[in-house]
Amino acid sequence: MDKVADNSPFYMKFGVSLLAIGLLAAGVVLANDIIIPILFAILLATLLLPVVKFLTTKGCHKVVSILIPVLLTFITFAALLYLLSTQIMHFLDDAPALKERFVELGNSFQKWVNEHMNITVSKQNEYIKDTVADIKEKSPQVVGKTLGSLTGVVAYVVLLPIYTFLILYYRETIKHFIIGVFKHGTEEEVRDVLLQSSTIAQKYLTGLLIETTIVFTLNTIGFLVIGIKYAVFLALFAALLNLIPYVGMLVANIFCMVVTLVSSDEPNKVLWVGVVLAVVQIIDNNFTMPWIVGNKVRINALVTIVGVLVGGALCGIPGMFLAIPGLAVLKVIFDKVPSMRPWGVLLGDQLPDTAGNEEKVKADGQQKPAQANRPKMKTVTPE
Repeated sequence: MDKVADNSPFYMKFGVSLLAIGLLAAGVVLANDIIIPILFAILLATLLLPVVKFLTTKGCHKVVSILIPVLLTFITFAALLYLLSTQIMHFLDDAPALKERFVELGNSFQKWVNEHMNITVSKQNEYIKDTVADIKEKSPQVVGKTLGSLTGVVAYVVLLPIYTFLILYYRETIKHFIIGVFKHGTEEEVRDVLLQSSTIAQKYLTGLLIETTIVFTLNTIGFLVIGIKYAVFLALFAALLNLIPYVGMLVANIFCMVVTLVSSDEPNKVLWVGVVLAVVQIIDNNFTMPWIVGNKVRINALVTIVGVLVGGALCGIPGMFLAIPGLAVLKVIFDKVPSMRPWGVLLGDQLPDTAGNEEKVKADGQQKPAQANRPKMKTVTPE
């Protein structure tokens, strides 16, 4: 059967691959509420695994060694949510004043449009009324999505710690199941793939925590230096949005600059906010981001952007967040499976065989002169 599958035409293999990808994408979309919390729990369990192993080696009971890091992690998350909620409440307390300031800026903008684009204020108001009417028509859908997202948050709060605890508790059973499923590979190869995948996930999450802390600290320092209002809230908001690759920082720039424009009487502070976020982004991209997965597995920018967009289309913001670690794990699997190594090359940012070929060429170059200088054996024919 394997020989028949290997000798099948390319279009048949490609068609089967497309069908499998389509079925997988449909399953992810339909079972989004079930799959995404489990994937987040797997990432969190991978991050906490070294701590669990350390506590186990110190003589702690298995349940206690798992329960302690899980509880500490979610207490930390609760503290961060409390900090964020207090900042949001402080921001909402000034909402009436911000609304008046926003109306003033809107009137000034309408006058500017009337003077430079010859569009009267009445026509602009008609367009705004039509837009508001469309928003009102779509408001039930927006409310439904909001309630669905709130329900999802409650599900994450309840199910995520349970999933994380159970994954850590039954990790050996899951490992033996995965090894037993892949019968065509040796046990050592499967264990190697699992080890590298967990290592990459740990590097990604650890680097992500370091990156978010550094970005939040730099944003806070920069915003406090230029003296804008809501400095801590905007710094934390931008740092959290930075977790979403590419798209998040763009949204953070727009939001922070608009809030600064509305809340400040000095327009030059808006430009300084953009400068601070740009400098922090440069530092993040050149120094902090390489810590996420290290030099072991590198995903090229094209695949990263496409993966983030696909993850967002399938699962929303959680899918965008999970795209990079998912691609990194796929890269490890593709590199280990001989028939999938071309896909691993496509995901990476360098050719893995180039270094090996260069070493072979150098070795051959060093061996050939030695063979050339070696004296030839003469054949002596009897007379």
